[in-house]
Formats: sequence, structure tokens, C-alpha cells
Amino acid sequence: MSISVLKPGLLTTVQDEGRLGYQHTGLVVSGALDALALRTANLLVGNPPGAAGLEITLQGPTLRFEADALLALTGANLVASLNGQAVPLGRPVAVRAGAVLAFGRPKASGRAWLAVAGGVAVPVVLGSRATYLRAGLGGLAGRALQAGDELPVGEWSTIGRRLFESLRPEAPASGAPARWYAPASPLASPGAPLVVRALPGPEYAQFAPESQRAFWEENFSVTTEADRMGCRLSGPPLARATATELLSSAVTFGTVQVPAGGQPIVLLADRQTTGGYPRLAQVISADLGKLAQALPGTRLRFQLATLAEAQALYLAQERRLRALARAVHLKSLL
Repeated sequence: MSISVLKPGLLTTVQDEGRLGYQHTGLVVSGALDALALRTANLLVGNPPGAAGLEITLQGPTLRFEADALLALTGANLVASLNGQAVPLGRPVAVRAGAVLAFGRPKASGRAWLAVAGGVAVPVVLGSRATYLRAGLGGLAGRALQAGDELPVGEWSTIGRRLFESLRPEAPASGAPARWYAPASPLASPGAPLVVRALPGPEYAQFAPESQRAFWEENFSVTTEADRMGCRLSGPPLARATATELLSSAVTFGTVQVPAGGQPIVLLADRQTTGGYPRLAQVISADLGKLAQALPGTRLRFQLATLAEAQALYLAQERRLRALARAVHLKSLL
């Protein structure tokens, strides 16, 4: 079974949960910019949470399913349609062979994730199918999708097969969405800043009091230099109160670094493994997915959180995923 790429979209890559276990060698993790969104889409089609899917940026691809399929879309509303029929977010959709999935003008700028039952079965490289564009590693030949590509699809799970049979699209090249859905993570209201909760970082105390205040109280804008490696921001310059040199130290998804120019960078999925810039803050795990929607021009504001709040929000997120997995399993039995 395969999926034909008729049009590649603006930037569509194969991603999973990332290339874990190699950061000590300097190899970046990569993976989906919103792991929660991809995990949700995978659960909706009966896949394990770590299965590979497609990460879609702004303008989606046009794909033809060469065999029957079960798909789910999560993230931003990029106006997906199946042979002209709207495809809802957060629901499994059974698709007959020959159906074409396309995307229109986005209602909300951002990124979406597409999962298919069986997962996108490109070769595993160092334990992951994730695409790392800068090194040409993983995914489909280490690059974004191109017209004419064929995406292999893996074996369906029993849950995925049962879900497809319960939806039963009748007409050739048609689709049938489920009536039930997984609640979507709320996106920022149009015009409102994206609020991201964070904890003070290891070098937070080295920053001048006025810079600490500005970080929590002022708005920042995402610049055109933002990419999958880091979300570069423009706003009030943040200055250290000390000129002490720093040794390179470990960084992770959501680490807020401040280079000499004073403009912060929030590190994302394709981040480096260590850095020598002071780490002003760390975005909490529950809010990492929000950064996937922080495209150039987005206004962003940081909100101070406590460690106890961050832990509670993370655990609540994981409980919701487990509840969804149980619910999907029960739906497949009906």
C-alpha cells in the first residue's frame, strides 16, 4: 500500500517522536514540532503513539491513496478536503482507494499532522523515521516531500482495521468520517498573543532585573528567521547583569537562549544538543506544542509557571492521551 504525492505543499515532512538516545553524540532529536498532536492523530487510527506521520506547514500537499486507508488530521485547520468533501479535524476518516486528499486556503495559519493506519513506513534510521532536513537524514531521502514521491504505508493494527470496517465508506474513491472526535488543543484567538508558560532557566539570575521583568510582561514577535531548529523572537532586548563567560551546556526542546544581541531564541525539535548562550527560561512540556503554531509574525508572551504546575499539566495531558487510547479501543469494538 502506498500514498502518491501529487503536490508536495509548502513544507511537508515525515516525522515521528524523534531520534532519541543519541544526543550525547551531538545528533539532534528532530521529530514532530507538536508531539501531542501527532500522538493524538496516531491513536485515532489505531497506531502506536510513536508511528510516523506527516507534518504539514501552512500549505498542504495533494495526496492520492492507492489503497483503502484510515486517516486522521490534527493541529491547525488547513482546510482539508477529500474529493471536495471537507475533512474534519480530530476524527478517524475511512478512505477508499483512489481518493485524493487536498488542502485549501488555511483558516488558521500554522501546522497540521496527518496520521494513516499503519504509519508512514519509510526506512528507520538510528531508531527513527523522523526527517532532519539540515543533515538530509531520515524521512524520505532526508528531505521534504516532492511531487511524484510514493509513501509506503505499514501494516494496520487490529484496532485500525476494526475502525475502518465500522465506518464503511461505500462509494469508490470516497471517505467516511467518524461521528465522534478527540477534543483539539485550543489555539490562540486571532490577533491575541500566544501565551506560553515557562520556568526560570539555569542562568535566569544572571539577567538584569529589568530584563527579567520585560521577559514576563512584554510581547515578542516571531521573526522570519524562525524554523524547525528555533523560534527566533524580536522584542525588548534582554541583558545580563554579568559578563561571565559560560561553558556550553545541555539544551532541550523549549529552552530559551539569549545571544549577545539580547533577542531570545526558543529551541525547537531540530535544536542543537548543547549551547553556550545563557538559558533564561524553559517552556513547560505541556506548552511545547503551542510553539509549532508560532509562525513568523506571531505575537508571543511568556507566563511564569511553577514546577508543581508544570508537572500537574504534563500528567493531565498524559492522562487525556491514555483516556483517548481506551476510548478508541472501545469504539473499534462497536
